[in-house]
Amino acid sequence: MNPGQRLSLQMHYHRSEHWIVSGGTAKVTLGDEEKFVHENESVFIPMSTKHCLENPGRIPLEIVEVQNGKYLEEDDIVRFEDVYGRV
Repeated sequence: MNPGQRLSLQMHYHRSEHWIVSGGTAKVTLGDEEKFVHENESVFIPMSTKHCLENPGRIPLEIVEVQNGKYLEEDDIVRFEDVYGRV
């Protein structure tokens, strides 16, 4: 993810996610909390939890995303805010 970029504020009913930062620094919104996750650190996103990922740094953000659940399709994304205009 390039510097200054941000994903939508979203949630999933049928999957949890585990994000591992392999390069850069991530700003993660998890429910009502915001936290910074640095290289070699990770964050767990439980099912049905609003979450967002952004790169507040000056270098590209690299993450490994592990999705867990019985249903992993894109139509399980519920977006609350989206800078790209998706619903």
